[in-house]
Amino acid sequence: MYTVYILRSEEGKLYKGMTNNLPRRLNEHRNGKTQTTSRMNNFLVVYKEEYENFDEARKRELYLKSAAGRRFLKKTLRS
Repeated sequence: MYTVYILRSEEGKLYKGMTNNLPRRLNEHRNGKTQTTSRMNNFLVVYKEEYENFDEARKRELYLKSAAGRRFLKKTLRS
């Protein structure tokens, strides 16, 4: 099982990622092992989706990082 997830920092910055072990990955983010999130203060998981295989999850992650995906997230996270 793979999880596509969105983190939001206190400043409102979003981080989009994918993993097969969300608790481990969040721990890595909190411990500064990811360069991008090491600069983020107190982030929260604000969105997640689960997929059966890597290819589906990767496709969705890439979509969320696109302009259309950012528009989708803006609408979805606003409500």
